[in-house]
Amino acid sequence: MRQERRNLRTAELIGKDKEANNQMAAAAIERSKGFDPIVKGKYSIWRSDYESPNSDSTLKLMLDQIIMAKAYANIAKSKNESNLYNSLMKHSKLSQHAIGEASSDVELHSSALNRAKAMGRVLSIAKDKLYDCLTVERKLRAMLQSTEENVSDLKKKSAFLTQLAAKTVPKPLHCLPLQLASDYFLLGYHSREDVNKEKLQDPSLYHYAIFSDNVLATSVVVNSTVLHAKEPNKHVFHVVTDKLNYAAMRMWFLVNPPVGATIQVENIDDFKWLNSSSCSVLRQLESARLQEYYFKANHPSSLSLGSDHLKYRNPKYLSLLNHLRFYLPDVYPKLDKILFLDDDIVVQKDLTPLWSIDLQGMVNGAVETCKESFHRYDKYLNFSNPIIYANFDPNACGWAFGMNIFDLKEWRKRNITGIYHRWQDMNEDRTLWKLGTLPPGLITFYNLTHPLDRGWHALGLGYDPALNQTAIENAAVIHYNGNYKPWLDLAISKYKAYWSKYVMFDNPYLRLCSISE
Repeated sequence: MRQERRNLRTAELIGKDKEANNQMAAAAIERSKGFDPIVKGKYSIWRSDYESPNSDSTLKLMLDQIIMAKAYANIAKSKNESNLYNSLMKHSKLSQHAIGEASSDVELHSSALNRAKAMGRVLSIAKDKLYDCLTVERKLRAMLQSTEENVSDLKKKSAFLTQLAAKTVPKPLHCLPLQLASDYFLLGYHSREDVNKEKLQDPSLYHYAIFSDNVLATSVVVNSTVLHAKEPNKHVFHVVTDKLNYAAMRMWFLVNPPVGATIQVENIDDFKWLNSSSCSVLRQLESARLQEYYFKANHPSSLSLGSDHLKYRNPKYLSLLNHLRFYLPDVYPKLDKILFLDDDIVVQKDLTPLWSIDLQGMVNGAVETCKESFHRYDKYLNFSNPIIYANFDPNACGWAFGMNIFDLKEWRKRNITGIYHRWQDMNEDRTLWKLGTLPPGLITFYNLTHPLDRGWHALGLGYDPALNQTAIENAAVIHYNGNYKPWLDLAISKYKAYWSKYVMFDNPYLRLCSISE
């Protein structure tokens, strides 16, 4: 059916009446009167004296030649000019081979210039034999239509494959927890007791919460934090993981303890108070509709809907480990303040000044992200829903999860977890927001978030290749939010070094699992 529509559309484009083409030609002639003839002379790639100061002028010329060769080849085929058709297709392939993956002239194959000259001669012959302005224009327009449709299809496939790659665990990262868990039991580490237990509930110390199932990523967060801490012995890390990764996570930090700091590793399945009667997310996971949405293979494909829909089909968005951040006072009842860190961040400065910031009665200290319009509330919440419309400002400033200082005393006083539960229950049918932790976070901490200086937290290293380098290097925390995590092959290469320098590549377990720079 799609192919039929495409063929019909192409036929319509080719069959445009002469009057419309004459109008376009007249308009083009009128516009050309204002052109600088000197510039025009340099721009026309078909002139024998073509020249350009651009570093990729030859590359652009060859790409344009290939387009014209394909257009002339179509015309040649329709007129049974088989020799000319074969010659055009042959030179197109040779030019494409000479271009390869080049993005500028310096990357072109040494034969590129000769290929361009040879293609020019063939195009000159084709022009003499086949050139007709109206026919060429129609062919180019039809090619454009077909190319746009192909690009649209490829974008959807690319979005699907990117999401798939982001969710797939590379073999070395699968190997690491298996080796650690095996030794944890075989070598008797499972019987070891935690040290410095008295520090775990001491509110005068600097406490961090990290909830993760990724051993390597968590090790980087801890290593980078301790390395920049002025008094490591006053820093306490509370790591919570799942049952599957508990042995591996605990084993890693037993054999690689952070110098001076205290670390506690817990299993979320040991939190017996966290059950479906008290936890909205667990209740929703028991919903047949939600299970079908996430886990049934025969669910209608979201590929045709684009990357936004695919993103929210990832079960991590309903992971209890991902939502544990909304239960911080219950997990740490003796603490007054805690710094929450995501596992895809790197610490580049001492973070202890965060505990001294006056949150002015607010619960959450976070860096705002509303410098860009797409980070305002209306991009995360469904303001067509009357409940959302009545309770929130669509232009309110969004903020970042990933590095947040929480006042747990104020949290308990305002019953923040109760607010979260109420809104999470109301969104069981996903009509208030798509899934994830940021939308309910924006709702739960609405008018309860104190903005931190932007220098504390630089975001976007997991999706934006055009970030300001100085801002990255000066930030206290850099965040690889997005699909291009630094431990994946998808990672943006120029950002990877900020993360990898805190990886212990000489560690025996990493060498055993072939984890290298």
